[in-house]
Amino acid sequence: MYKNKKILAVTLARGGSKGVKLKNIKKINDKPLIWYTIKEAQKSEYIDNYIVSTDHLRIKKVAMSYGVDVPFLRPKNISNDKASSVDALKHAVKISEKFYGIKYDYIVELMCTNPFKTYKDIDKSIKYLINSKSDAVIAMNKVEDHHPRRLKKIVNGKIQDFMPEITESRRQDLTPKAYIRNGAIYALERDFLLKKNKRYGGNNTRPIELNHKNNINIDNELDFKMAEFILLKK
Repeated sequence: MYKNKKILAVTLARGGSKGVKLKNIKKINDKPLIWYTIKEAQKSEYIDNYIVSTDHLRIKKVAMSYGVDVPFLRPKNISNDKASSVDALKHAVKISEKFYGIKYDYIVELMCTNPFKTYKDIDKSIKYLINSKSDAVIAMNKVEDHHPRRLKKIVNGKIQDFMPEITESRRQDLTPKAYIRNGAIYALERDFLLKKNKRYGGNNTRPIELNHKNNINIDNELDFKMAEFILLKK
């Protein structure tokens, strides 16, 4: 709880990942990927309840072994490749409110494919969301080498700019600064999610910038190797 506001945190962890089978419980340095998010969520000062939403019994068992509530198995119609995160998150909120007997004020989605976010990042997002009276606060990273001014499209076999580029410009000179969602944290008003069907993109959505080492979004085997390397260095 923060400023008397009830806060639910949710990790969506379906079993049908395509790049790596059961990616969410694949081990990195002897710990399942989902553990890195669980341990930080459990350190949060402000989260009242934290659940994992999954459609897979093995993921449910792993999450529960670390003391996380998994009050349901997610239905198949919101667990397939075409299902949206919004639908899965709305389902998790509605079931959780019945399970705990609480109507939440704010929802925090913590994606387990971003293992380097910390509880400080989570709590900073929650405080910023509530203090700024935003509809959502989402984690972002500054774009460097892939700035929009360097992006090109090919039309009729010829290269064209997406944005005007100063030829041979250095990346540190590119303006305006560009940012990309990194998927680590989505903190939002409950009613923004349930009534507007959005996790972000309202008139008052704000960023929390995470530094570069928090930017890994694990999707394939190479991402796992990179994450292992970073953890070993740490």
